Amino acid sequence: MVGLVVDGTKTIAASSLTVTPLGQAWFSFDPGSLTAFQGFVASHVEAYVGPWVWSPVVEFLLTLPIWFVLGGLGAFLLLVGRRRRYRSIAA
Repeated sequence: MVGLVVDGTKTIAASSLTVTPLGQAWFSFDPGSLTAFQGFVASHVEAYVGPWVWSPVVEFLLTLPIWFVLGGLGAFLLLVGRRRRYRSIAA
């Protein structure tokens, strides 16, 4: 939600559509953790899956707008954490 507000404010101020990519926001917030995450992917994930993980997959995710990524994560968590309604089999 914060990412959407920030992008909306920037869009209104610039009078043109402005979006903040996840990678840019992460780098401006904490560049050391982004570098550490890249090292983690290179040493732990790519060692088991393959070297193709960082370049096409993670770089693509880092270019998506921050509101889209965090909104998708929030929607996923809402879906997973919702209470399930149980229907009675015996009517």
